[in-house]
Amino acid sequence: MALLITDDCINCDVCEPECPNNAISQGEEIYVVDADKCTECVGHFDEPQCKEVCPVDCILVDPARQESREELQKKFETIQGK
Repeated sequence: MALLITDDCINCDVCEPECPNNAISQGEEIYVVDADKCTECVGHFDEPQCKEVCPVDCILVDPARQESREELQKKFETIQGK
């Protein structure tokens, strides 16, 4: 599953630098997650780092992007060129 940032985002700028896949960027109004790059930190960390640092808990699993841990691992390997 990829993550998504809700409208509760306060643009605090803490999530973007924590993303090891560069999947988070500033959108028109709030930060956004590129679902094609988001592995929920699988391959890098045990937990999604953006969720760990978010002060308002506005980063959720995207119900439109259901992916298993194995699929996220495959995505990580593709991103890394493995």
